[in-house]
Amino acid sequence: MASPLGEKIRARRAELDLSLDQLAKATDSSKGYLWELENRDKANPSADKLIKIAFALGVTTEFLLDHSAEVEPETGVLDQAFFRRYKELDSKRKEKVRKFLEMWDDEG
Repeated sequence: MASPLGEKIRARRAELDLSLDQLAKATDSSKGYLWELENRDKANPSADKLIKIAFALGVTTEFLLDHSAEVEPETGVLDQAFFRRYKELDSKRKEKVRKFLEMWDDEG
């Protein structure tokens, strides 16, 4: 059974259509190392590797480490990251985001 970290890496890699080889090159890792992270039940990468993987996948390290955040195919990790960031905004900034979305929706 894969760890939550491994499941998130695999799901995001699939969304980006990245092979293990491509992710390995982007993170200065070996293909075998990444396979281990994706498939073993106890993944424990170094902070440096985790940062490189998160950057290459376009997500935060917090997202990768959060065991409670499930990867849902219909929303994807980018949507989850967006909503996580949105939740942390103060009310004034949330209102700006809502107004922007309303304006954008009116154009389409």
